[in-house]
Formats: sequence, C-alpha cells, structure tokens
Amino acid sequence: MVGGSVTANPPSRKSEFKETGHLWLRGALSEEELAPFDAVAEQNARAGQRLSVNGLGLAGVLAGDAHLQALINEVDPKARPVRAVSFNKSEHANWGVPWHQDRVICVDQKHDVPGFTNWTEKAGIVHCEPPAELLQQMLFVRVHLDDTDERNGAMQTAVGTHVLGVVPSEQAEAATAGFPIDTGDARRGDVLIMNMLTLHASKPAVTQSSRRVFRFDYAGFDLPLPLKWATG
Repeated sequence: MVGGSVTANPPSRKSEFKETGHLWLRGALSEEELAPFDAVAEQNARAGQRLSVNGLGLAGVLAGDAHLQALINEVDPKARPVRAVSFNKSEHANWGVPWHQDRVICVDQKHDVPGFTNWTEKAGIVHCEPPAELLQQMLFVRVHLDDTDERNGAMQTAVGTHVLGVVPSEQAEAATAGFPIDTGDARRGDVLIMNMLTLHASKPAVTQSSRRVFRFDYAGFDLPLPLKWATG
C-alpha cells in the first residue's frame, strides 16, 4: 500500500501530501467518532447522492469531530467542507468507473465568470468546472465506514498524478503509466485525503458486502464573486 499513517508526525504528513497528493490516515476515527456518520448513512440509502453539507446533520457531524478537522487542517489549515457525497456499493448498487478526475464543484447559482465552464444542473444543484488552478488547491476526504478491498470495489488511485493538471478523459488511463497505483484497501475508520486532480478509478464489486463511504470536498478559499459554494 502507498500512503501515510495517522501516527506519523504532522510535518511528515503535510510534506507527504504536498509531494504525492495522497495521504492515508489509518485508524483515524474511533467507533465513537464513526457513530454519527453511521447515523447519517442510515438516513441516506441512495448511493452516489450529493448531500447537503448543512443537511442531514452532516454539518454537525463534521463540526463536532475536532479530531478529523485537525487532521485535515494539517494538510490545509484553511480547508472547509464545500460538498458531500455518499457511496455504497452493494448487490443493489454496483458500478465501475474508468480512470478519471473529479473536476466539478457545486455552486448556489450560475454566473458567467471567466474560467468556469461545463455548466450543468443535477437534482436541482448547479455544477460547473472551475479553473485548474482552483482545483489544484482543493482536496477530497473519504471516510470509510466499512472494510473495503478490490472484492467490493475499492477505489484505486494513481498516486502523484495531481501534478499533471487537467487530463482529458480519453487520455486518463494512459496518463497513469509510470505512477504507483494504490489499490484502495481500507478498514473501517480509515480516512483518505487526496488532491482533487488525482486520477482514480474503481471496478464493480464481486461480493455482496457493503462499501459505505462518505466523500467530502474541501476548499480553503472563497469563489470569485458573485459565485458562492452550494453548501446548503
């Protein structure tokens, strides 16, 4: 496995993330800390659903977990959650995703601002692709509620590919050549922090065990006005 450890000292975690754009925090969250995430997961049965950071109790869960926030702030002291998505591969929801980057953000309204493109609306939420220099400053955090490996569709990452900038989708798989591949094996309570532009993929699960994951996108900056993050 490629990655760090929650037991590493803060300077080494920060320097590792700066270099690789990829940081495992093994055993980061205790059962007590995971319980609120479990409760939110029970309320949300639809995998892949974009969740309101301020809804379903997520804001309270994140705000109440000072330990998790402190770990994230070691990587980016200004980082705050701007988007939340739930994932759960199971026998009823099973999918595979080819190598790609996640380059969309959620905003409260559409405004014509230079550099912001590919506007869409999904489930009433406005999405767009911001300039690469903003994506490079963002990170996403995956909180694992279940053990996961390749059998139940763990997310693979090409470690270090964040340095490539924006990669066209048709070139994504080829772009991973020469980079170490992290297979994504995780235990309940593990946390993965990644740079937003890291290439990643996943295969369909071949077992019926659940693979519940919360993904939180973080940014340490405000969007250029009149754009605002859609956190409500």
